[in-house]
Amino acid sequence: MVQGVGFRPFICRMAAKHGLFGEVDNRTDGVSVIVQGDLKTIDRFSNDILQNAPPASQIKSIEINATQFSGYDSFKIAGSKTVDNQITEVSPDIAVCHDCLEDMEKDPERIDYAFINCTNCGPRFTIIEGLPYDRPKTTMKSFRMCENCNSEYNDILDRRFHAQPIACNSCGPVYRYKDSVKRLSGIKQILEEVSVQIASGKTVAIKGIGGYHLMCDALNNSAVSELRHKKQRDSKPFAVMFRDIFAVRKYCYIDKAEEKELKSWCRPILILKQKEILSVAVSNGLNTIGAMLPYMPVHYMLFRIIQTPAVVLTSGNISDEPIIIDDLMAEKQLMSIADSFLSYNRQILNRTDDSVIRIIDHKTSLIRRSRGFVPRPIDLKCNVEGILALGAEQKNSFCIGKGNQAVMSQYIGDLKNPATYNFFNETIDRFSDLFRFKPEFVICDHHPDYLSTLYAEILENELNIPLIRVQHHHAHIASCMAEHGIDEDVIGISMDGTGLGSDGNIWGGEFLIADLKGFIRFTHFDYIPMPGGEKAIDEPWRMAFSYIYKYFGDSFDYKSVPLFNSIDSQKLLLVKEMVVKKMNSPITSGAGRLFDAVSAILGFCSAATFDSEAPMRLESAIDGETNDFYPFRAAKTIVFADTIKAILEDLPRQKISVISAKFHNTIAQVILEVSRQIRKDTSLNKVILSGGVFQNKYLLEKSSYLLTRNRFKVFTNHLVPANDGGISLGQLVIASKIRR
Repeated sequence: MVQGVGFRPFICRMAAKHGLFGEVDNRTDGVSVIVQGDLKTIDRFSNDILQNAPPASQIKSIEINATQFSGYDSFKIAGSKTVDNQITEVSPDIAVCHDCLEDMEKDPERIDYAFINCTNCGPRFTIIEGLPYDRPKTTMKSFRMCENCNSEYNDILDRRFHAQPIACNSCGPVYRYKDSVKRLSGIKQILEEVSVQIASGKTVAIKGIGGYHLMCDALNNSAVSELRHKKQRDSKPFAVMFRDIFAVRKYCYIDKAEEKELKSWCRPILILKQKEILSVAVSNGLNTIGAMLPYMPVHYMLFRIIQTPAVVLTSGNISDEPIIIDDLMAEKQLMSIADSFLSYNRQILNRTDDSVIRIIDHKTSLIRRSRGFVPRPIDLKCNVEGILALGAEQKNSFCIGKGNQAVMSQYIGDLKNPATYNFFNETIDRFSDLFRFKPEFVICDHHPDYLSTLYAEILENELNIPLIRVQHHHAHIASCMAEHGIDEDVIGISMDGTGLGSDGNIWGGEFLIADLKGFIRFTHFDYIPMPGGEKAIDEPWRMAFSYIYKYFGDSFDYKSVPLFNSIDSQKLLLVKEMVVKKMNSPITSGAGRLFDAVSAILGFCSAATFDSEAPMRLESAIDGETNDFYPFRAAKTIVFADTIKAILEDLPRQKISVISAKFHNTIAQVILEVSRQIRKDTSLNKVILSGGVFQNKYLLEKSSYLLTRNRFKVFTNHLVPANDGGISLGQLVIASKIRR
């Protein structure tokens, strides 16, 4: 990653330091440097490149060749060049740097300038139109540099030397403010008005780097509740931007690894354990906060004058639709939610949500991979050139193959939403142009009704290229194998809510013996009916009933469970009839459905208002330490009759926080026990844990601890999400093996 990160100016400064003449240029395949001088000096120069490269850069290799050229009498930046269809890496967007924040207070041309940037920070991926990365190929092309910016841009010793988005108060983008009665320009006036709005409990729509956000005071419960109501977002937690790290420490528990990630130039949303409650409506009963720090100059400027230490900063959209980037659409849709509207006159070309991560077992686990991470590629040990992997239906991202690298898209979302499906189509076209990519193979999920599958079938026919279908849980395992460069038989444990199995049933609690070419299903969670199909996902009480009825039938006193006293008796009878007569009750081995059932039994979530609410509330309830677990039977299938029975017996006499911990410990114990069985049969020792269930911090840490203590080598996802957002990477590497 050597474009868009201040690399050419850095090379110029290093050359000046060592007294070398020559030139540097951007090419579509990297950066080319010519220097003339004695070999010892050139050797020191190349060592300095590795030691002192810009913070956001990443050097994969330096190739040194002797060549003939006419003599140079200076060092210069030459014009950019295109090299066939090869591409270099495109920088993600980078949080504003400390030097620019200082300039925002001292630089006469940039005092209080809300778009200040330099070669080390600022917008990148969101404004890029094409490669090589030069201003005419960004959405800054319509802003002509003033004399001062032009001078800095061409000064080799200046920090803004060849900074493509360079701008100042005289020549760059500007913010505009609008509400129902007034329009404002001038950043000082605008921010004063916004601070009044926030203080009075209002919501402000504000244009960010990768799309619009909605902002309100995170300590004002009525303001947060009103935003929740207007945005049609019932209970899903809101992300919170804190003034600074001191405010984060006041409201969240945070260790050194978490603090480092929170302060990194990627500036993600980080899931932290809550110490002190903000507005109750922010997290709605969960014990975690999605925390982030300011990353745009305007965020810092706003926190100078607002009183609150934290604001809700949630994506500007109607629930389940993509984040809005178009100014006219934003005004049309968001003015019904927000009380005022803050936009600027530079186009966002590539929309990106805020990335979401969690530190699990002292390592980074991505939950949503977008701003700050995309489009940084993943290096692979196989050739994936020409492969387009289209991912899954929910939490979609797709992946393109360039040589030995996988370039994954930003988070797309749920393709069943028409606006999201359009975003999916648009982004595939954008990536194909930007990265000079033409698909030779198209890969999709095994599920015939996914919109990503239908899109793959269209491409197969239109381009006359081969289509490869990959089983969902095999792709989960392969995504983790690809990250770690593993290409051998492994114990693959894939746990999630939904994925079509090769037997036509819904899978999700799978123990596989897998490599990158295929898999054998060793065992799985017991099949349980899903009364009402997808309705059982929305109403976890249905799964609670289904588990209990499967194991105990009519002999069980359902009224002994408080959950069922809260459900209409006619609904219970209808669900029972569905299960008995096998009407609209597909069977599932999904671990997510077991977590749903237990969460409902314990009274945490009988009806879900957002994806994975029931398991999240179940994990959030854990308080304290216990190593106890419930009985289970692991044979041909893994049967949880004894587990459910013991939970029901514990319910009236044990704290639900303890029951939740014991249940999680049970799943970890199942993972250990089955892994031992597989090792005994196969001698395999490497265990892959992947799938959305492993976003559960408690479960993943407990499982990893037990496996490691029993001398297994454990591998989990870090570069891509363990959830369906990482599926496309697995599809890509599987296809690279199959196409041979």
